[in-house]
Amino acid sequence: MEPEPAAAFAGDNTYSWPVKGVAVYGAAITAAMAVGYAALYVRPSAKFRSKVVGIIPARYASSRFQGKPLVPILGKPMIQRTWERAKLATTLSRLVVATDDERIADCCHGFGADVIMTSQSCRNGTERCNEALLKLKKKYDVVVNIQGDEPLIEPDIIDGVVKLLQATPDAVFSTAVTSLKAEDACDPNRVKCVVDNRGYAIYFSRGLIPFNKSGKVNPQFPYLLHLGIQSYDAKFLKIYPELPPTPLQVEEDLEQLKVLENGYKIKQVIKVDHDAHGVDTPEDVIKIESLMRERNL
Repeated sequence: MEPEPAAAFAGDNTYSWPVKGVAVYGAAITAAMAVGYAALYVRPSAKFRSKVVGIIPARYASSRFQGKPLVPILGKPMIQRTWERAKLATTLSRLVVATDDERIADCCHGFGADVIMTSQSCRNGTERCNEALLKLKKKYDVVVNIQGDEPLIEPDIIDGVVKLLQATPDAVFSTAVTSLKAEDACDPNRVKCVVDNRGYAIYFSRGLIPFNKSGKVNPQFPYLLHLGIQSYDAKFLKIYPELPPTPLQVEEDLEQLKVLENGYKIKQVIKVDHDAHGVDTPEDVIKIESLMRERNL
C-alpha cells in the first residue's frame, strides 16, 4: 500500500497515512524510493511482512523508577493500561509481555495477558524483545517494541509504524516522533530526534537537538520528541544483539543509536499528533492521571 497525500503537519513535504493521527515526516514513501532506492524497490505483496507481534518489554529493576510497570494509574497497574491500549491496534497478530520478574508476570496473568519470561541479562528493551521472539513458537515478520511505560499509547500509532515498515521493503526499522513541548526541551528523560527531508532518522539525543548558537530554545523551531515505540523487521531484530555496543549508544544510553552507528540508515520516522508521553519518574504518574481525567479515560 502506498501513502496518499493529505493534510500536512508541517511543511510541503509531509504526507499522511490513511490512518487517523499518523503522518509520514518527510517525503512520501514513493518519493523516497524514487530518489535513493528506486533500483531496490519491489512493490510488496498483500502478504509482505503480514505476521506482526507486539511485545511489551517490562522489568522491575529500573534505576530511575523501581517497580514502574506495577505502579497504579487510576486504579490499574501501568502495564495493564499499556496492554489494554495496545490490544486495540488492528495490525497485531499477537501481543505479549516480555519480563524477567515474577511479580510483573503474576500481575499480567491476572488481567489475561500473554507472558514470555526472559533473562535478566537483557541490556535493553530491544534485546528483551529479541529473546521473547526466539521463544515464540510461531514465526513473525514484524516485531513492535511497545514500551510498558506508555499507558496512553494510541493504537493508531502502533498501526502506523507497522504499516510504514510493511510499505518499505528495504527498511528494517520504523519509529514515531511528535512535537516537543517547550517545558520538556532540557529534560534528559525526553529523547529528541532529528530527521532528514525524507523522514530518515539522523540522530537521537537526550540533549536538545538541534542546538543553536544562542544556547536557548528557539520557540519557532519544530523540535521532535521520540516516542517509545519501535517496529523491527524480525530478521534484523535477530542481528541486533550481535552488533557491538557503540560509543554514541553508550554515552547517550539510547539503544536506537547502535542501529545508526552500525550503518543501518534505512530507518523511517513518522510524525504523529500525540500530546501524552511515557512515565519516566514518579512525578509523571500525576501528569498522566490528570490527562486521563481530562479525557474521561
